[in-house]
Order: sequence, then C-alpha cells, then structure tokens
Amino acid sequence: MSPLEVSALMFGTFAVLIVLRIPVSFALGLACIPVFLIDERLTPILLISEMWKSYNSFILLAVPFFLLAANLMNSAGITERLVNLAKAAVGHLPGGLGQINVVVSMLFAGVSGSSTAEAAGIGSLLIPAMKKQGYDASFSVAITACASVMGVIIPPSILMVVWGGMMSVSIGGLFLAGVVPGVMIGLFLMATVFVYAKLRNYPVYHRSSWSEFVRALRGASLALITPAIIVGGIVGGLFTPTEASVVAVLYTAILGGVVYRSLGLKEFPAVLNESARLAAISLFCIGTASAFGWLLAYFRVPQALVAAMAGLGTGVTSTGFLVALAFLFIGMFIDAIPAIIILGTILLPMAQSVGMHPIHFAIIGVVSLAFGLVTPPYGLCLLIAASIGKIKVVAALKDVAIILVPMLFLLVLVIVFPELVLWLPRLVAPQYLE
Repeated sequence: MSPLEVSALMFGTFAVLIVLRIPVSFALGLACIPVFLIDERLTPILLISEMWKSYNSFILLAVPFFLLAANLMNSAGITERLVNLAKAAVGHLPGGLGQINVVVSMLFAGVSGSSTAEAAGIGSLLIPAMKKQGYDASFSVAITACASVMGVIIPPSILMVVWGGMMSVSIGGLFLAGVVPGVMIGLFLMATVFVYAKLRNYPVYHRSSWSEFVRALRGASLALITPAIIVGGIVGGLFTPTEASVVAVLYTAILGGVVYRSLGLKEFPAVLNESARLAAISLFCIGTASAFGWLLAYFRVPQALVAAMAGLGTGVTSTGFLVALAFLFIGMFIDAIPAIIILGTILLPMAQSVGMHPIHFAIIGVVSLAFGLVTPPYGLCLLIAASIGKIKVVAALKDVAIILVPMLFLLVLVIVFPELVLWLPRLVAPQYLE
C-alpha cells in the first residue's frame, strides 16, 4: 500500500471510531488492525509488541509522578496558599478575582505540570467564589479553563517530558523555552480580564498592605521553591526529569503532611488512586498511539509528507504555521499525548527539512496542543471547568473564543519570532541548543 492509502485507511477508521464514541486510546489501537490484516508482512501481534516497546521507557515514569505531585498539592491545601499570595499581589486590579485566577494558574503551573489538575484544583476554589461575587458563570468557567493551559507550557510540563522522551529533544531546554511563552500568555490573560472587568464592572479587592503581602508570600514560599528545585535540578544536571518528578512528589508530600500538616494518612489512598487512574489513561494512550505512529513510519508517511511539502518551497515561518494548524486541529479531537506521538513524529522530518530548530518546533506543538484543552469537542479543561461551574459547555464558548484571541496572537509571535523561545535556553544553558 502507498503512504496515502495507509494514511486514508488509518485516519479514516480512527475518525469513524471517534464518531461512534469509542474512547481515543482504544480507537487508536483498533485503527491499526485493518492495516495489519491487509499487509501480509505484518501480524496483529505487532500491535502488542509496539505498545510494549513504548512502555519500556524510563522517562515515561515522570508522567504518573508529576500527576501525583499535582494531586497532592490540591489535597494538601497548597493551592489555597497560592490563591492568598495572588490575592495580595493582584487582587486590587480590575476584575480582582479573575486576575487572581490567572496569577494562581501561573504559580500552580510551576509546580504541577498538568493542566487538568490545575483546572480541577483552581476551578473548585475560584469558580464558585467568582459566581458568588457577581462574575458571569460563563466568564468564570472560560477564564479558569483558558488559564489552566499554562500548566503544560510553564515548566515543569508533562507534555514537554513526553515530547523530549519521544523525539530525543533536551527536556531541560524545553523547560527553559517554555518560560517566556507561558508568562506572556499569563500577561495577555490578565489584560483580557482587565477589559472584561471594565466593560462588566466586576468587583475588586482592597489593595493589600505590604505586611499582608509579606505574610502571604511567607505562607506560599515553600511551595514556590518547588519549580526552582525541579527545573534548576534538571538544568543543573543534578537529576533527570524522571528523578525530578519523584523529588516533586516527596517534597509536596512532606510539605503537606509534615510542614503544613494539612494532608493526613487517610487522604493518601484517595490521592494515589486518582493519580493512578489518570496515569493509566495517559499511559495506555501512549501505547496505542505509539503503535499507530510506528505503522505510519513503517509505510514512510512522514517521508511522503516531506516530499510533498518540498515542492511547495516552504520556509521556517510558513512551516511553523502549518505545524500549528495541524496541532490545533488534531488537539480538538484527541488528547495531547497521543497527538504528540502521532502527529509530532510525522511533522518532525518536515520541520527538519526547512531548518527549524527542534526546540522551536516542540514549543509550537506544545502551545498549539495546550489550546486544544479548551476547544470542543475534546476540550478536557473546558469540560472540567464547566462541570464545576454547573453550566453547559456551549454556554461558555463565546467567552472562550474571545479569550483565545490574544492567546492565539501569542502563538503567532512564537512562530514568527523563534528567539522568543530560544533566547532563554541560549542564555542559561546553550548546550541544550546544540
């Protein structure tokens, strides 16, 4: 079969299964079977074999540990301390609680690496409070969902760990490259909240005194050290990303159980169970997506795409826009991790053929897939926030669309100006760019 025929068969089967509401992880595996049955050189047992190979990866151990660290944060009440700090810092700005929502999302992102944990943890605290203070439910849900995407852009990021492990890109370099885009998204969201607050007359908090700010900073200071330990340890070569995830779990557990005494032994089984459930879903997706991606590579689909694009004479910028559009589209339908494994491996040769830096390519992909967390029909963070806000997803779509505009502008800046993502790695650890 030709690359085009294989692509049409596999993606067509996958699309039909998704329409039939088959879970994505199963749909990816089932979409491989027709090709295995048609081609005499292949056997269905290869599906299991390729899944097993993908699981035999030390770097993937970071996924469940980062999820566990995020859930421990939520259960230990550390999120509330970050909210108090954000309130003292920006609560006096127009749209006070909305500004707090954005800032605490930035702070939480520097610890958790998970947007879904961020949407659940922050949303459960702030969405009811925002509604109580007179904020529109649709806006409360939309700003919470959109702000939560920073969880996979600001380091540490589970998506960057998976990307680096699958495509042999420096995870330390990816972490450093994600800082500027992540902070810029936060600033753009704060400006958006400012405009909403002026138009809808949302309430503000009184300006905190210096002593109140210092007290809030002191309460959250130990939690704020976490990203410095994780990212600093990886960049400094003290430990690997997987070891960093374990350090994050141990540090968060000690913080909640010993220092703050807000996490008892009785809560641990529930936290472990929830983390194991979420990790199992993600890791099973990695297995079936790896088999799917292996089949595409076996039939030389990436090489066929490179040959087709070479005839168009595309450059780095135009290729960047094509990559972003592809990830934005697929992110609307499937989870980010299988999207990285399938689409990332297909598009990587195309990016390499035009001289795009692997870290630049990775950040375009990660940011684009992060936006898929708030775009239906998948939009997992939006679904979580809407569930907490007790509204239908469709009711929040207008505000989500408005809030996404400046975020998409940031994506355009990342594509057009590669130095936005490369200058920090070049400044701090230039060896990661080699």
